[in-house]
Amino acid sequence: MNETNSSEIQAAAAESQASDAGAEAQVAAAQAKAKENWDSYLRAVAEMENFRRRTERELDSARKFAVERFAQDLVPVADALEAAIGAASAATQGAYLEGVQATLRQLYRAFEKAGIKVIEPAGQPFDPEWHEAMVAQDSRDAAPDTVLSVVQKGYSINGRLLRPARVIVSRAPAVGAD
Repeated sequence: MNETNSSEIQAAAAESQASDAGAEAQVAAAQAKAKENWDSYLRAVAEMENFRRRTERELDSARKFAVERFAQDLVPVADALEAAIGAASAATQGAYLEGVQATLRQLYRAFEKAGIKVIEPAGQPFDPEWHEAMVAQDSRDAAPDTVLSVVQKGYSINGRLLRPARVIVSRAPAVGAD
C-alpha cells in the first residue's frame, strides 16, 4: 500500500506541477496581452495628440493666410495708385493728387490690418528670397550686391513672401573701367 500511496502522491504532485505550469503560462500570456494592449493604448494617445497639434497648426495657417489670394489682387491696385501719383505730381498739383494719395494711404492701412507689409529694400543687401534682381549695375558708391533702387515694391503677408521686390543691384566695377 505504501507503494500505491507513493505512486498516487507522485501522480498528484506531477498533476499539480502541470497545473501550476499551465497557470503560469496563462498568467504569462495574460501579462503579454496586457502589455500589448497598453502599448496600443499609448500609441493611440500619441497619435491623437499629434493629430490635434497638426490640426491646430493647419487651422492657424489657414487663419493667417486666408486673405492671401485677396492680397495678391490688391497689390497691383497699390502699384496703379503709386503710378497715378507719380504721373499726377509731375503734370498737375491739387485735389486730384491729394485724393489719390489719400486712397493709397487708406489701402496701406487695409494692408496693415490684413498683415501685409511692403518690402522696400533700397540700400539693403540683396536677398534672393525677398528680392528679384532686374539689373546689375556697376557702382563705386555701394558695396557689391546692395540694392541700389527699387523698380517695383515687394509685399509679404504674415512673414510669407507675397511678391518679391524687383530691384536694381550693385556690382563691383569691371577692372580697368573708368
